[in-house]
Amino acid sequence: MLSVDIEIARGDFQLKAAFEVATPGVIALFGRSGCGKTTLVNLLAGLLHAKRGRIELDGETWFDAARGIEAPVEQRRIGYVFQDARLFPHYSVRGNLLYGTARARPSSRELDDVVALLGLAALLGRRPNSLSGGEKQRVAVGRALLSKPRLLLLDEPLASLDAARREEVLPYLERLRDHYAIPMVLVSHQFDEVLRLATQLVVMDAGRVVATGDLGTVSVAPALRDIVGPEAVGAVLEGAVTRAETGEDLASVAIGTQNSLKVSARGLAPGQRVRLQLLARDLILALSEPQGISVRNHLRGIVRAITADGGADLVEVDIGGATLLSRVTTAATRELGLAPGTAVWVLVKSVSVSPHALGPLDPQ
Repeated sequence: MLSVDIEIARGDFQLKAAFEVATPGVIALFGRSGCGKTTLVNLLAGLLHAKRGRIELDGETWFDAARGIEAPVEQRRIGYVFQDARLFPHYSVRGNLLYGTARARPSSRELDDVVALLGLAALLGRRPNSLSGGEKQRVAVGRALLSKPRLLLLDEPLASLDAARREEVLPYLERLRDHYAIPMVLVSHQFDEVLRLATQLVVMDAGRVVATGDLGTVSVAPALRDIVGPEAVGAVLEGAVTRAETGEDLASVAIGTQNSLKVSARGLAPGQRVRLQLLARDLILALSEPQGISVRNHLRGIVRAITADGGADLVEVDIGGATLLSRVTTAATRELGLAPGTAVWVLVKSVSVSPHALGPLDPQ
């Protein structure tokens, strides 16, 4: 468990952050630029000093102002990956990986494991000036891992990369999440990164924590909607692949207790867990199951709540233990007679479903 209740003022900016999240896994700090994410990460690392509050990781107190406790940086055993890789230009990749690891003393097997996990074997003899941005960030992650951290901090590690390099690095971060039982805090203002990597989500706005919890729960929270904007509002669900139709590149994914989705996906196998995002703008509501239409996904549900949202309505629909959001016009809400308790069918276009393969959240 990572438990934080901290307060700090820096000029005109004041951070008041309080949350508790389960560990291990990836805890994403998400919010607009300037909301206090990096300030909070630096407090976790011990690089900034607060006058009030406490920080605890897995029962160990790192900071408690009331009790006069403040563990120094080196005792916290933090691995920190910055936006820029900060590699030493006169060292090889191997030298950069091992720099600063004298205290941790990684074995050759541990080095080999990290090199294999991050795909660095072909780069070991090269200097940083010959690496791409994505390769440099993978080396920075490897160096942090070899310090054997108790907590790994990733401060927007993909922010300086273009789209192609981001897509290059993301699979390695997924491997990292699934392979190691190390709590990780990921700072991001890109929700697609959060969608792929996070197991827990802390949403921040103007120096405050406005929502926290598992990704599925927070994905439908009003505080998140205000930040991501109407085009990105939607529900995040997890399910298990029940059938793969290789000839059509389709997979059936069980979600909730009584529904299944067909999604366009390659390389998925029965039994594999996946994470799906269904955008509110792409969901259609009907009072009876439609017949003779091209939309293949029809889900049964019950309306739980309706919220006005920028000239339209956001309708929350329970589909058997999972919640979806659909944006409809206010006129449609009235004409269909939608209200809490109304039974509806939710129509989902396959192209609006983005599957992301998940490894086990409890690493082996």
